[in-house]
Amino acid sequence: MRVFFVVFILIFCSSCDYFPLSKKQQLPDLDTIINFNEVDFSPSFAICDSLLEKEAKSVCFRTNIHQKIGEELQKQVFTIKDSVDEMVTVHLLIDAKGVVTLEQMEATEIIKEQLPELDSLLTISIQNLPKIYPAIKRGIPVKTKYILPIRIQLKE
Repeated sequence: MRVFFVVFILIFCSSCDYFPLSKKQQLPDLDTIINFNEVDFSPSFAICDSLLEKEAKSVCFRTNIHQKIGEELQKQVFTIKDSVDEMVTVHLLIDAKGVVTLEQMEATEIIKEQLPELDSLLTISIQNLPKIYPAIKRGIPVKTKYILPIRIQLKE
């Protein structure tokens, strides 16, 4: 009986080398952690598409959207009582089809009193933007939210 037990232990200990129990032989984990706060490619205008670097493309988009909205607002004629030099924060939502909507506008009471029609003028300015290509995450168009500060500076 002892001989059988010793033979059994020897076979058991030597056969463990044939089973893949070590962690080195496991398959690598797939990249399943997704950061939902970042996109692979920012939304862009047609003029920004030629840029390959992610940061340069994002800067190009931000610069152009500020410029286009500013140009549209400068076309408007405002009547004010006092000089205004305030910051307005505009929350834009760009959906997976590239449609831009004004989600929210944060403004001081001075702006709300002096320029009550500013939100509708911003909506019109956003509708007049050129075609925007949506942000891309893992090859899929996704919606993104942009928060743009706009300085409103008007003199009497």
